[in-house]
Amino acid sequence: MPPVQAPIAKQVDHVWQRPTGPASDPWAWLRDRDDPDTVEYLKAENEYSDAWFADHGDLIDTLFSEIKARVQETDLSAPVRKDDWWYVTRTEEGASYAIHCRGRSADRATEHVLLDENAEAAGHEYFSVNAFDVNPQHTVLAWSSDTDGSEQYTMHLRDLATGTDRAEHLTGTTWGGTAWSADGTSLFYVTADEQMRPYRVWRHALGSDQAADTMVFEELDERFYVYVDLSRSGEWVVIETASKLSSEVHLIPATNPTVDATMVRARVADVEYGLDHWGDKWVVLTNEAATDFRVMTAPIDRPGEWTELVPHVPGRRITSVEAFAEHLVLHEWADAQPRIRVLFRDGTERTVHGADEPHDLELDANPEWRAATVRYVVQSLTRPVTVYEEDVRSGERAVLKQTPVPAVDLQAYASERLWATSPDGTKVPVDIVYRKGTPADGTAALCVYGYGSYESSMPPWFSVARLSLLDRGAVWALVHPRGGGELGREWYLQGKLAHKRNTFTDTIASVEHLVATGWAHPAKVALRGGSAGGLLVGACITMRPDLFRAAVAEVPFVDVVTTMADPTLPLTITEWEEWGDPREEPMAGYMLSYSPYDHTVPAAYPAVYITAGLNDPRVSYHEPAKWIAKLRSVRTNDATLIMRCEMGAGHGGPSGRYETWREEARTLAFVLTELA
Repeated sequence: MPPVQAPIAKQVDHVWQRPTGPASDPWAWLRDRDDPDTVEYLKAENEYSDAWFADHGDLIDTLFSEIKARVQETDLSAPVRKDDWWYVTRTEEGASYAIHCRGRSADRATEHVLLDENAEAAGHEYFSVNAFDVNPQHTVLAWSSDTDGSEQYTMHLRDLATGTDRAEHLTGTTWGGTAWSADGTSLFYVTADEQMRPYRVWRHALGSDQAADTMVFEELDERFYVYVDLSRSGEWVVIETASKLSSEVHLIPATNPTVDATMVRARVADVEYGLDHWGDKWVVLTNEAATDFRVMTAPIDRPGEWTELVPHVPGRRITSVEAFAEHLVLHEWADAQPRIRVLFRDGTERTVHGADEPHDLELDANPEWRAATVRYVVQSLTRPVTVYEEDVRSGERAVLKQTPVPAVDLQAYASERLWATSPDGTKVPVDIVYRKGTPADGTAALCVYGYGSYESSMPPWFSVARLSLLDRGAVWALVHPRGGGELGREWYLQGKLAHKRNTFTDTIASVEHLVATGWAHPAKVALRGGSAGGLLVGACITMRPDLFRAAVAEVPFVDVVTTMADPTLPLTITEWEEWGDPREEPMAGYMLSYSPYDHTVPAAYPAVYITAGLNDPRVSYHEPAKWIAKLRSVRTNDATLIMRCEMGAGHGGPSGRYETWREEARTLAFVLTELA
């Protein structure tokens, strides 16, 4: 057969009128999903990438086998107790999805199957469960599923006595949460508007049709998302509406679910708050007069009257507060490292120790309100996910579960933290991992991963797939540029809006530092990121194409100006507080200064692998599609340039663990081939 030729997208005259002047965009037609030429072009790109991957099939099969061999396919999570039941999730060899079970004791937790995702996924190319919420009586399970990656979910109500779903089901639900009434007969859920923004909270009475559901809250301000949850005590339904800069909370007693919601405090510009029920009082987390947040309390009958409990400390970003009957558990970031503190009612406190190397430390499931222990999860670049249970007073802890990693000597790997210097003098943390014995003499290949947006802190995580890179002599690095939250709220503020370019210059400086200190060969550097991290990839390789040999941009947000100028697209309006509104100056010019699509000009670009999802509601497929078309048209070299568009999936790529492993094997094969 003749080799598959790289597809060349047609060009159709189109001009965007911008405050910065007219902008030609001959690939704008790809925004029209209903245009037959659009689908044909995406299919042609898939055929071309399939041919490239077929040529490297042996390496992909080897990498897939390595990933699979490092996973204990038949496994069990650490059982979680709630009242008289123990809940657990298990996996079976050969099955792509999880099986959810429960029993009357920890050792009998697999006795009753609640939901077998494999059975529900049958016949679907894509399948994802979102809600999984058992009512307080443990008799009904509310669970929702998405079968095309669009993040539009159907809610099912399963009778746990019979194991079958009830006749009623709720369509058009979102990822905005659920909450049960105290008697377990009413379910609160969230629906979205036409822009996929969660904006309405509904109350559904068991046994009734969805058409009879009552709308209990509606958010008309298009900058705000709506969420619903149950307080940890189980006594209150908590409705939160939040933009990127401010929030507002409304409360409904779970014992009286039909009453109107009561507002805690009216929203104020640039003030965020959230609250939980702490028995005889409320506990509030807020940034009011506290850049990195502080913890307050309030009387039960006056939730808007706050008194300080935990003061603000600059650089110590408190990210969440979990209320237990006799103590609080605070999760925070300090010195670019997550940590957990336990605060008791008498004002004493203790800190939970995670690990000595750069690591992640997160709270695990802790559904028991009166528990005297706390469960948490630790992992690092060299340590797999480990679930601990710790006595909050004594600090005595036990390992409940460590994810098995068969046939791997974990002692063969090492990780450490380095600090790079950005052009403005800012020190940027970088975590690296490598196989012991890998020389730091400027000969190794390097793969750098970054994100740096939405104040999303990116802690180190363990990956069995990454070991395939390390075992072949590569170094892997996680950069923490401004725009994330690793060093507090200011770290985020200095990487958003009119400071967004810092995210990219921090990343570039980190790569230069790793090369200068011998951790990488200057001609063997790959950069990888997804979504807003895909923007990071696009911006860095258009700013400094000479610095990278290869790049992986997964569902990349690259057509920044055009997308953010169109309020009819999903989620655009809610994003203006993160990126800015390019329909007017000064943001029009500033956003244009880094937009990867607009800055794709004639140059010798690195090899690039791009992914997309046809049903992606977050980064529309047309952004990566337009970008690869433009790259192929203007570049001055012939490095590998491929795109894979999932035609039946969305933002997260393919579903099912085996398909996920296969996709990761393809990505690793691309990186290894291009850095060889």
